[in-house]
Formats: sequence, structure tokens, C-alpha cells
Amino acid sequence: MTSDIASVSLPDGERIPKLGQGTWEMGEAPARRAAEIAALRCGIELGMTLIDTAEMYGDGATEQLLGEALAGLRDQVFLVSKVYPHNAGRRGVIAACEQSLKRLKTDRLDLYLLHWRGSVPLEETVEGFEALRRAGKIRHWGVSNFDTEDMEELFAVPGGDACATNQILYNVARRGPEFDLLPWLAARKLPAMAYSPVDHARLPRHSPLDEIAQARGLSVFQVALAWVLREPGVFAIPKTGRVERVKENHRASQLRLDDGELAALDAYFKPPRSKRPLEML
Repeated sequence: MTSDIASVSLPDGERIPKLGQGTWEMGEAPARRAAEIAALRCGIELGMTLIDTAEMYGDGATEQLLGEALAGLRDQVFLVSKVYPHNAGRRGVIAACEQSLKRLKTDRLDLYLLHWRGSVPLEETVEGFEALRRAGKIRHWGVSNFDTEDMEELFAVPGGDACATNQILYNVARRGPEFDLLPWLAARKLPAMAYSPVDHARLPRHSPLDEIAQARGLSVFQVALAWVLREPGVFAIPKTGRVERVKENHRASQLRLDDGELAALDAYFKPPRSKRPLEML
């Protein structure tokens, strides 16, 4: 399938879509199940073939839903899941991965992430990830919610520089990573995966987002998503369980904000001038 969605490169050169799909909170309400599966499959058809999930989501229910949604489509998808920090030891990460694979009804993950920092030494987690990669259970591994200092610690661990990405909270209303974390990642050719790129639908009202959206006949969320996708080293995983919103997200991937619009957003959502701790949702 040919996609009109731009792509980013992982450190090994593999290209993945700049716009994917998140699944946080999916699979938790039986009444929404059919609509959520339809939305995921629609996104795949539109080229949003990177799909992110986690063992934490719905205590595994989200992975189960995704396994159902991917029936007959698994080979078209770049599949991502995440491991709890308390499961991230040498043996724990292997056991957790096996359970995720079972729920997802697949034999491998394309990318496996440590969901956030915990008490398990990073060296043990890296060893577990590398064992999974040697066994063919995962193709790449990375981290999530790691600030710059965390990334520096990771890269100091033997094998830590094999990290493929860092999934972080980044959107027009939460620009802290621009000061140091995004430049740090870019210098090492690591793309950043932006979760909640429209701030979990909690963007401020009566901002330049509204003015741009009204002038262009778009939604505020489309403008905010296009703003995140403007960054060459960033890819995004907005979540929606509705087909019409999936199509809106896809259209946002084709939107290019002009210099005046970007300046207006900068004036309201000011870029950071100093270090800010990495935020999490």
C-alpha cells in the first residue's frame, strides 16, 4: 500500500510513518469495542501503520483488542508495546514480553519500550531487551518518559546506545523538550515519539489554534497535530476510537502551517528559555 504520510528514520535507517495511532484507554468499554477496532483498521488503510500500546493499558485489555484488530493485517503494521518498570529486569522483561505477544496474537514486536524509569538498573533492562532481540521476539527497543539526564545514563550503560527512540509527552502546550531533550536526541539521530500530541484534548481555548482552525476550516486538534508533525525528528501517535477522527488526523498530516501561523503559535505557546523537567501524563 502506498502512503502519503511522511516518514522518519530510526537510527538503523528503517523508515516509519510520522503519524501513527495510539491506543491508551481503548479496549476498556465493550460498547466501544467495534468502533475502536474499525478506527484502528481505518488508520492502517490510510497509512497510519505505526501502532503503539502497552501492557499497562487496561491491564492487558488494550493489547487484546489490538490483537483482534490486527487479524490479517499484522505484517502491514509497525507494532509497539511497552513494559512496566517493575517488570523490566533481565528475566521480568522477557516474561512480560511473552505475555504481550500472547495478548497481541503475534510472534514479535517491532519496538519494545520501557514505559518509564523505575528501580530496576538500566543495565538489567538493556540486557533483557537485547536477549529478546537475539531471540527474534523484538526488532528494536527504546524508552519512554526519559529526560535528558536519563538518556545520558542509558547511553553510559553497555549497549544502551542501541536505543531506537524515546516516547515523550510533547505538544504545542508542553514544549519543554525543545530546550535540551529534542536537541540531544537529534544529535544522536534518535527520533522522538510524541504521545498526547493534542494534549489529551485539553488544549486551551481562545488561542491562535482556534483562529488558524477557523481560517482553514479545520479543527483545533488538526492544527495542533500538524504543529507536532512539523518537527523533522518527531513522529506522533494520537489516539482516537472513531473512524471520522482517524480521517481527520490523516488530513492533518498533509497540513503545512505557514511562517505567520507558526509565529502566532510561538507568541502564545512560548518556546522554553530554560530547562523544564519532562512532563508525564
